[in-house]
Amino acid sequence: MKAGFIDLSYKPKKTDVICLFKITPNKVSMHEAANKVALESSIGTWDKVEGINDKLIKKLGAKVFSIKGNFVKIAYPIEIFEPGNMPSILSGIAGNVFGMKDIKYLRLEDLTFPKKIVKSFHGPKYGIKGIRKMINVKDRPLVGTIVKPKLGLTPKQHAEYAYNAWKGGLDLVKSDENLTNQSFNQFKKRFLLTIKAMKRVEKETGEKKIYVENVTAETKEMVKRAKFIRDNGGNCVMIDILTAGWGAFQTLRNENLNLIIHAHRAGHGMFTEDPNQGMSMEVIAQLARMIGTDNLHIGAIFGKMKGGEEETVHIKQEIESESTKQTGKNLSQKWYGVKPTFAVCSGGIHAGVLQKLVRVMGKDIIMQAGGGVGAHPLGIQAGARSMRQAVDAIMKEIPLKEYAKTHEELRLAIERWGCLD
Repeated sequence: MKAGFIDLSYKPKKTDVICLFKITPNKVSMHEAANKVALESSIGTWDKVEGINDKLIKKLGAKVFSIKGNFVKIAYPIEIFEPGNMPSILSGIAGNVFGMKDIKYLRLEDLTFPKKIVKSFHGPKYGIKGIRKMINVKDRPLVGTIVKPKLGLTPKQHAEYAYNAWKGGLDLVKSDENLTNQSFNQFKKRFLLTIKAMKRVEKETGEKKIYVENVTAETKEMVKRAKFIRDNGGNCVMIDILTAGWGAFQTLRNENLNLIIHAHRAGHGMFTEDPNQGMSMEVIAQLARMIGTDNLHIGAIFGKMKGGEEETVHIKQEIESESTKQTGKNLSQKWYGVKPTFAVCSGGIHAGVLQKLVRVMGKDIIMQAGGGVGAHPLGIQAGARSMRQAVDAIMKEIPLKEYAKTHEELRLAIERWGCLD
């Protein structure tokens, strides 16, 4: 089936789903490659079958309406999608098209959804304002840590680490992405000891805290663990959204458990690393906000993870803005009142990078340091204090090195890891 899916004069409707692909053809022309992506991801097949006709193609077929170099924009009629079903939507626009012989490389760079699709998902329950209200932190960036080492601690050691981190001034403590229910650190025991430590710190400090516990598992088990957290005084769950899957993520959000959802992007590099293949982190971030995560890991620019300033700042804008504008290769998206998601910056950061990170990313971020807390020369509590001191310096508009002269924990952190002030 060769023709029928390219119409460069087509003006997309407000109800269309728009996808921006980067296509590298394999021994065919760009027009032919683009046509095959459009037909395979909508109603077409490799040859004309009984029942398909020009009227059907015009009504339900995807339409290639822009080809600029390797970048192709395709409009999909809303009728071919099931609202509220992310696995189904992705099976169309990001399904078989990634395995076609005539396509050497294919990357989903960006996409936009119409109001009916956006509103068919719950979106974040709390978002930035809700989380700030919950812990009574109105303006400053939030600071947290990831319990390290990520595997190996007992439940008691995990709780002690968390206690010291909260006591040192951090807002949140989270389990790492691959800590679930291992024999040496079982989920229920770990949670009960750690939530007890959190309640103790809240009484001692007068500050509200967040405990981010990983519930990633088989879907039914994951929901059971989330309900256990809710029923035992917890306030937040974390899910590895890509390894658990979009359907599992939807299930967790649809349970409406009155818990903050913290989305970890573990495994995203499988999709995002190759600039010619897979999908961009922007797409993952957009889907995560639409389904309903309150927090999302997006990278830290100055840490150990990949992701440059331009990309990371754009992702942050995508998950917190009411409307994102079309700039360069990125499309525009209206969010129709969907709450903004809190950007989480983590991966190799420490007190010495926080001022520059806030300068680039703004105050509506959660800055998490694992080793940057746990490897502090004076220990975990001092590492936490160094992070909080850095935030205090930022809010007072005092350079970190200047503030460190009268704050030992910050000074030692800078001496150990440096400063980007």
